[in-house]
Amino acid sequence: MERQRQISEWIERLAPGRPFTLAPASADASFRRYLRATFDDGTTRIVMDAPPSHEDVRPWLHVQRLCHDAGAHVPEVFATDLDRGFLLLSDLGATTYLAALTEANADEHYRAAIDALIRIQLASRPNELPPYDRALLQRELDLFPDWYLAQHLKLTLSESQSSQLAAVFEKILAVNLAEPAVYVHRDYHSRNLMVATPNPGIVDFQDAVYGPISYDLVSLFKDAYIEWPEERTLDWLIRYWQAARKAGLPVRADFGDFHRDYEWMGVQRHVKVLGIFARLYHRDGKDGYLKDMPLVAKYLRAACQRYRDLTPLLRILDLAENRQAQAGYTF
Repeated sequence: MERQRQISEWIERLAPGRPFTLAPASADASFRRYLRATFDDGTTRIVMDAPPSHEDVRPWLHVQRLCHDAGAHVPEVFATDLDRGFLLLSDLGATTYLAALTEANADEHYRAAIDALIRIQLASRPNELPPYDRALLQRELDLFPDWYLAQHLKLTLSESQSSQLAAVFEKILAVNLAEPAVYVHRDYHSRNLMVATPNPGIVDFQDAVYGPISYDLVSLFKDAYIEWPEERTLDWLIRYWQAARKAGLPVRADFGDFHRDYEWMGVQRHVKVLGIFARLYHRDGKDGYLKDMPLVAKYLRAACQRYRDLTPLLRILDLAENRQAQAGYTF
């Protein structure tokens, strides 16, 4: 309540004599929260409340500028209080892609998301954002054995299983790191894309990095929160690949090679996401993501079944889901 009082006083100083109300707008998996200030004339603004002891708003501001300059629709910044972690932003509305998507409008919305992503990728320059390097990719992979297997499933791997998993992780990293690098949002999915004009509005980009070009496509098309038939997402992926080649982005010349990169990037992301969702529950007491784990595991299993080099990871998934007996093998 103290921070909300501070926010109210801050807005009063910014907009003297303009009555307003404050209401929750949204929250995310971090310590940030968002409030909607509604003024008496109907104008709305969003306040980001990011306690400096837990969050740093400067990366958000840096990425906002990069995306804005690229022509993407991100919130405008009207005022900042860096010492207290307050930002006053334009309001992109309350309708996420997740809330709005239907069979009838999905093509339209995903085409808009593809176009916006290409604009951001075309603006990419090295040394503007942290690199999505081996160390970061590895830390993300390690969330899987540490939090999903050990903490969530109470599964202890044998020395042989751990060794096989580490070897698979090395193969995944090799494919990921061989991809061309661009700006990567890292959570470019239906909860962070807003139905807006121009469409989409893009939020929650503060963790952006410079890394594999297929990563945001995995977030978009293998979304943890909504599932589409694979033939449909493959069509969207081809649309992206064709448009990206035409725009001059460094995608693979052969779609088959590009699709393999995308699949293996998906394995890295879904291994990480299972670990993150487990950590959010067991460490942070946030159980809202548990219901999304089965879809993430489904994506991961489907990719592992397609590539022989991923068989050791598939066997660990079988073990985690008590399928090893049905599969007829042991480690």
